[in-house]
Amino acid sequence: MKIKKIYICLFLSLFALSSCKVGKSYVRPALQLPDSLAQQQDSTSIADEQWQLVYTDSTLRQLIDRALEYNKDMLIAAARVQEMAARKRISVANLLPQLTGKVEAEREMDNYGGHNRDVGNAYEAKALLSWELDLWGNLRWKKAAAMAEYLQSVEAQRALRTTIVAEVAQAYYELVALDTELEIVRQTQKAREEGVRLARIRFEGGLTSETSYQQAQVELARTATLVPDLERRISLKENDIAFLVGEFSIPVRRVRFLQRQDIPDALPVGLPSDLLERRPDIRVAEQRLMAGHAEVKVAYTNLFPRLALTGQFGLESDALSNFLASPYSLLSGAVLAPLFGWGKNRAALKAQKAAFEAEVHNYEKTVLNAFKEAKNAIVDFNKIKEVYQLRAKLERSAKGYVELAQLQYINGVINYLDVLDAQRGYFDAQIGLSNAVRDELIAMVHIYKALGGGWH
Repeated sequence: MKIKKIYICLFLSLFALSSCKVGKSYVRPALQLPDSLAQQQDSTSIADEQWQLVYTDSTLRQLIDRALEYNKDMLIAAARVQEMAARKRISVANLLPQLTGKVEAEREMDNYGGHNRDVGNAYEAKALLSWELDLWGNLRWKKAAAMAEYLQSVEAQRALRTTIVAEVAQAYYELVALDTELEIVRQTQKAREEGVRLARIRFEGGLTSETSYQQAQVELARTATLVPDLERRISLKENDIAFLVGEFSIPVRRVRFLQRQDIPDALPVGLPSDLLERRPDIRVAEQRLMAGHAEVKVAYTNLFPRLALTGQFGLESDALSNFLASPYSLLSGAVLAPLFGWGKNRAALKAQKAAFEAEVHNYEKTVLNAFKEAKNAIVDFNKIKEVYQLRAKLERSAKGYVELAQLQYINGVINYLDVLDAQRGYFDAQIGLSNAVRDELIAMVHIYKALGGGWH
């Protein structure tokens, strides 16, 4: 009974020691966040919405769904998450006793001098138990580091998801804008062909000089040169979208013209502190920081002694006849303490502290970059809306001017150069208005991503 009590007290003492954990827990670095992201203070943010509610075009939704499922970077990130989950499981298992089995049969023969032949047999079946007691928290800090690395891979996957959603949406809007530009060029080309026909009739009728006729032909040729370049850019953009969805080539279905009804008059941006919780890249940086903090504690606890227990239980005999009646047991403990290693353990601790300091600065830099991107996206969204309104007004004025110029030219009031100037102005205004709609939609993509939306 006394021996049992001694073993129980010893076990409880070891358990109490193993529950000791040296080092302070991680605390997020203090950041002096700005009071607001924009002039207005919003309690909600567009980033709270799922991307399916932000991007209402059904074709665009299908492309995003395909990209999130088949994009190669997404598949790589998913495999990385599985890898880190398995590594995290290893760190958890290292905290627990390890039990292995051993069955062995051995025959040894020696004959020293050639006249003393001796044959010996040995049979054993044992269970081997080993357990490193985590006296100072070394293994638990390793577990914390592994957990942070696992969560880092999860957040990296979310960050990639946000990026993929934004890239597909932007590429889609750019593709439709190129389609619109090509349509404007072709319509302009038809107008130029009609202008050449009218200029030739007036020249042959003696109403104008040959100069006007030649100018009309030059404008027609100049417009025609725009078509193949736009067709090339459309093909390249389709290839970009095919790459994003993980395929070699796909026919990209899309709407004919970009619609502005998806663009709200104002976007709620939320509070500054929300970025720390929503943006996956900030969360990646913080998990990397937490892993660095744990690695510092691992290096620190490596300076302390380590205690390992080993036990063997089973059967061992030199003959099979009495094998089952030959129990065997062994219990041992070993203390391993660093005595003199030329300062390598302290150097390792110093290196980990420096690495952690670098991660602190990297985290701060990531937060600064996130606020810069968010503020830039807000400025772009607001100013591009003003640009659209001005370009819409310009397009209406240019259209009225070209109609008046054509009428005056037919009546002989102005020459053909004035008509060409009006047509060029209207053509540029049409392209500018189309690009303004594209830029508005892309600005919404950027602000949604910058605020941390898209990973839901």
